[in-house]
Amino acid sequence: MTPNTKRSILCCAALALPATASYAQSQVTLYGVIDEGIMYQSNSGGPSGGKRIFLESLSGLMGSRWGLTGSEDLGGGLHAIFTLESGVNLNNGTAAQGGAQFGRQAFVGLSSDRFGNVTFGRQYDMVFYFPAPLTGSNLLGGDYATHPGDVDNAGNGLRVNNTVRYMSQSYHGLTFGGEYSAGGVAGNVTGNSGYSLGAAYAYGPLKLGAAFEYFKNPTSATAGSGFFTGNANGATVLSQSLNKGYASAQAWQVAMAAANYTIGSMTLAASFSNVQYANLGPAFSNGMARFNNYDVAARYQFGPALFVGVAYNYAIGKGVSTAEGTTVGNQHYHQVSFLADYFLSKRTDAYLGVGWQRASGTSSLGTPAVADIDSLGDSSNNHQILVRLALRHKF
Repeated sequence: MTPNTKRSILCCAALALPATASYAQSQVTLYGVIDEGIMYQSNSGGPSGGKRIFLESLSGLMGSRWGLTGSEDLGGGLHAIFTLESGVNLNNGTAAQGGAQFGRQAFVGLSSDRFGNVTFGRQYDMVFYFPAPLTGSNLLGGDYATHPGDVDNAGNGLRVNNTVRYMSQSYHGLTFGGEYSAGGVAGNVTGNSGYSLGAAYAYGPLKLGAAFEYFKNPTSATAGSGFFTGNANGATVLSQSLNKGYASAQAWQVAMAAANYTIGSMTLAASFSNVQYANLGPAFSNGMARFNNYDVAARYQFGPALFVGVAYNYAIGKGVSTAEGTTVGNQHYHQVSFLADYFLSKRTDAYLGVGWQRASGTSSLGTPAVADIDSLGDSSNNHQILVRLALRHKF
């Protein structure tokens, strides 16, 4: 072999080496939402409270966030996918969701063009994907329209840790999915575990969605585990008198159905949910507390830049007997909400949201029921007004 031939072979080999270490075609996208508003809340802060004015960036039309999402083409219609998404509190620069670095979403998985996708990590539940977008509260969006106490998680106050999730492709308008959350409790395989199932169907102007979710031992003593205590700081969402007395529940479940119908520029919405706090322990004679929630809403589009919406929500808590023979939790909530949203551009809008709520009956603590718009804290009496004037920008 001549020296020239050897040099040619070595040159070809060197050119071939990078090909063996190359990556398939991939794409990573940075995205986010900045949603900052000035809020007015009447009768705030419990029995001795009063009106409150403050800035808030986490519970508007879309909670402020930033994220990275990516996809790598593996060939044959198969893709590797991931999402990392963090909530951002603009007013002090901290992460939302109890301080978790990627508290909104953090998952990786595989996606098939034919069969759907399977993902692993911290993820939204099936309530979020199927019925929640069709509820009256989400047609308007924002805490001023969220169901009282967000007891059914239609307001997406909770994510699910340690999950395996499957989501289908669309089959003639039908989509479906399911997820399982491993509790990770040593010696108790089902402790702190849960699952959810959901489906949706779209046909012309009609959209339907439904989901069922169940969790065993939803409250955990370990920060960041369990369903109610799944945020990084372990703070429980059972912080208002509406459901604070049910922290002893050994099981929790929700069933929800919702529908949208569009007629020209008008969209109508309705939903129903049933929530159960089961096996409440000796203090409640191992009984069960229930909430039924009904909402209706209408939204009208006045041209491409402005839409206005109104919603009505009725929630009823079924009473549960205590070991002493009294009944608590027989509470009722009426809520009316309004939204006007004006788009300054495709990515920037200004909006005004207003919510009014009135409560009656007896709370889960056996005290007179007080208003509780979203989960912003107990009112000092049985009624409350919440107003939000905000600017939102997407990138």
